[in-house]
Amino acid sequence: MKVSIVIPVYNEFRTFPQVLARVRAAPLPSGCYREIIVVDDGSTDDSAAVATASGARVLATTAGPRGPAHARNRGAEIANGDIVAFIDADVVVHADTLARMESVLAGEPEVVALFGSYDDDPPTRTTVSLYKNLLHHYVHQRASREASTFWAGCGAVRRTGFLAAGGFDESYTRPSIEDIDLGVRLRQAGHRIRLCPEIQGKHLKRWTLSSLLRTDILARAIPWTRLILRQGRLSSDLNLDWRSRLSALAAWVLLGCALVGLGLGLIGLGRLALGPVLAVVLSAATIGALNADLYAFFFRHAGVRFAVSAAALHVTYLLYSSLVFVSLLVGHTLRARLGHSREQAIK
Repeated sequence: MKVSIVIPVYNEFRTFPQVLARVRAAPLPSGCYREIIVVDDGSTDDSAAVATASGARVLATTAGPRGPAHARNRGAEIANGDIVAFIDADVVVHADTLARMESVLAGEPEVVALFGSYDDDPPTRTTVSLYKNLLHHYVHQRASREASTFWAGCGAVRRTGFLAAGGFDESYTRPSIEDIDLGVRLRQAGHRIRLCPEIQGKHLKRWTLSSLLRTDILARAIPWTRLILRQGRLSSDLNLDWRSRLSALAAWVLLGCALVGLGLGLIGLGRLALGPVLAVVLSAATIGALNADLYAFFFRHAGVRFAVSAAALHVTYLLYSSLVFVSLLVGHTLRARLGHSREQAIK
């Protein structure tokens, strides 16, 4: 088979040589054609020069940056491969990544796309970076192999299916859920998508608390909720499973009862705070029980101090992601009812 590797890049000069070197060195089955296409999305550093020096085909977007959706589409359009593998410019593939992609798609003609996960050994060991990368790894390792979404950080798709689906939605002008949106459309067209947890890459990104919150809320939670509302269906895939939903509910009970108990204490009614305190303990225990395997995973990788910090970040994530979902859901429902009332009034 022919495999085209499409890598969108925007100002990744420091890490890009390592990414390109591993893509070039990763073996493919004998006789399998390899093509590396780098789409430079308006970089102001030497990313394009690094790509050219590596021997990759380099395509520059016009009036960039226009976002990875646009860049990946331009790369897929000129690709010669039967398979288009999408790799992010900050993901270092494992030695067997490309071969595994080709093997699955060659051996399972009914599967139109597949994706893997980050590995569990990110090079940046700050608390937020370690938490974010390990959480991604954990979720992708344990989710259903029969996926209802797609991930373009380390994923592959048959070019014919990709083009028939219209590629990535270029209205996403920044890194967002353009890959999830593509996965939804592929599934709606009747195609199968496979999550292959054994296909992995090392994520080089350094996360900060501000970049995590900005990405999770503005680039993920809000557009993902809007996509769910357009579909009219809440998936149970990846981090939308029943454990996550119950954990979010327990997190809100914990926060609410903690605030009530604190308020009672501040106004001199601490003797009435026993009920809220017990509810806090019970909700915290519920979150711990629902996520015991995740928190144990954090502990095994970086010890008790990190596990406690990561658990706190996870509970915070449960709160703000569910708040976004409920807020947009309420707004959507009110608009729908208002529209219905207007229609009835006109009639």
